[in-house]
Amino acid sequence: MSNTTPLLDVSGLTKHFPVKGGFPIRRTVGAVQAVDGLDFHVNEGEALGLVGESGCGKSTTGRLITRLMEPTAGSISYRGKDITHASRRELAPIRSEIQMIFQDPYASLNPRQTVGKIISGPMEINDTIPEGGREKRVRELLEIVGLNPEHYNRFPHEFSGGQRQRIGVARALALEPKLIVADEPVSALDVSIQAQVVNLLQKVQQELGIAFVFIAHDLAVVRHFSQRVAVMYLGKIVEIADRDDLYGNPRHPYTRALLSAVPEATVDDTPTRERIRLTGDVPSPLNPPSGCRFRTRCWKATEKCATEAPPLVQVEGNKPGHLTACHYPETEGTVPAPRLSKDPEAAV
Repeated sequence: MSNTTPLLDVSGLTKHFPVKGGFPIRRTVGAVQAVDGLDFHVNEGEALGLVGESGCGKSTTGRLITRLMEPTAGSISYRGKDITHASRRELAPIRSEIQMIFQDPYASLNPRQTVGKIISGPMEINDTIPEGGREKRVRELLEIVGLNPEHYNRFPHEFSGGQRQRIGVARALALEPKLIVADEPVSALDVSIQAQVVNLLQKVQQELGIAFVFIAHDLAVVRHFSQRVAVMYLGKIVEIADRDDLYGNPRHPYTRALLSAVPEATVDDTPTRERIRLTGDVPSPLNPPSGCRFRTRCWKATEKCATEAPPLVQVEGNKPGHLTACHYPETEGTVPAPRLSKDPEAAV
């Protein structure tokens, strides 16, 4: 862990969505606990992967740290400054430094605007005029993301899904941000295009020194892109560690189950790793289990798991920075790391 102040520091981050009911007076009868007490940090130039099943709170987390949503509790600190409940005016100076790439490239671009207008939009909103003018900067950005600068006057419907996502990347880069939250940026794309977009983002991160929070459910893609990985389950982080340590030595039962589900390609009769099949469904975030939230599907659960919520701490045998939230962490063996289905270098 770095001794310097992290670029982004999140502590106890919580988001509960109230559920209304009753007639004729609608009152709050409960709350969907989408995100419930997250602690993590992102250093400058680092890529943090955020993985988990659908509905675990990954996208909500992304919208909270970009302040597109107001947190219910907890704190968000950017460059040492608390922005948890900052007003619109207070956020204005740092809005340009925190950008987002949205999941659906078909819905995130305005169909009535040209590519040039879409990418230059952030510059106009922030009253920024780059050297040489906005049009020159937009054409440079199109070239950076692998598109033809002559596409400046085209409309989104004239592009494929992968090209549209590249436009979204160019828009996120327009203000030279320090942090980009990528919310499942390749999940809506064909497998043949995914590696191209991931390689593009990796190139951008390395050459421009931009920090990423990379949200995804594809474990192979996250391993290829991120230096550290956090695993979420039902609104909580259950394990966070360096990429190689987490994939090679998962300590939380849920992490081990996720990794065991990654498909393996074998060329002979070599036995594959044991597949862990979880029983039951993910509980509702409206009424999560007491204690450990994973206990209803865990093969190691005991009475202690039902009464005590395990803290996210470093357990015995873990490398520094490898935190696990489990009373009975895994100790046996390792899990082979998943690989991208295609050679990422061949797909550039």
